[in-house]
Amino acid sequence: MKNKYLFKLFLLAIPLVSLVFMSTSIGVYGAYSGSPGDGNSCAFCHSGGNFDASLAITTNIPVTGYEFDTPYDITVTLNETGATDHGFALTAERDEDNAKVGTFTPVEGVTRINNVGNITQSYDTNGNTWSFTWTSPSTNLGPITFYAAGNAANGNAQSTGDQIVTTSLPTSATTLGITETEKLEFKMFPNPSTDILNIQLSVETLKAEVGVYDHTGRKIIVKKLSPEDSKLNISKLTTGIYIIRVLFDNKVGVQTLIKS
Repeated sequence: MKNKYLFKLFLLAIPLVSLVFMSTSIGVYGAYSGSPGDGNSCAFCHSGGNFDASLAITTNIPVTGYEFDTPYDITVTLNETGATDHGFALTAERDEDNAKVGTFTPVEGVTRINNVGNITQSYDTNGNTWSFTWTSPSTNLGPITFYAAGNAANGNAQSTGDQIVTTSLPTSATTLGITETEKLEFKMFPNPSTDILNIQLSVETLKAEVGVYDHTGRKIIVKKLSPEDSKLNISKLTTGIYIIRVLFDNKVGVQTLIKS
């Protein structure tokens, strides 16, 4: 009877041990990138550590947006101090409905695709950087955001004493290749501008969303615009070049702003 009881405990322990093992040694199998669509990050299981960790996503997608059906290089870097093991999970989601977008191509033995549209590490390594390819959708799906979670782990083969960090990187479709019916025409002035940028929409465009992006593709400012409220305060931006994207009813307009 005692042996039978121990055997049942062993069976019950298998899922928990598997979860810990898979999330540290061969990547996560669940939806744990921290994206709105996934809902959770790896902090669902791992916690308790502090390695001053930070996470970064870099890519060669132009700041003007991705072109259709085009492969791009994506790199995830987990910076930390003192961790012995490292892991990550990343996904790409459409901003409009958080649907998974594009196709990841992993590097054999380094990264792999899990069953929920995320890419993750294949094995724990002493390295903290993973590179792979993402192929953009073949049609204009509008703004897309990459979401990632990183695990700086202490190597105790458990979920305790690890630190989870998350980050995101937005991007959207370039106007190149977009049909005339998908383009949104707008005017902005003055350009260069110091403090207030005026966005002039067409009469039929009742409401729109404007986003200001820096050279890395990071969204700095976002605002809902209308004919009655079409001014954008950019006074807090540092001097440089920014991308202005105006979105309305599945249409997109892109222009370059010089902040003086």
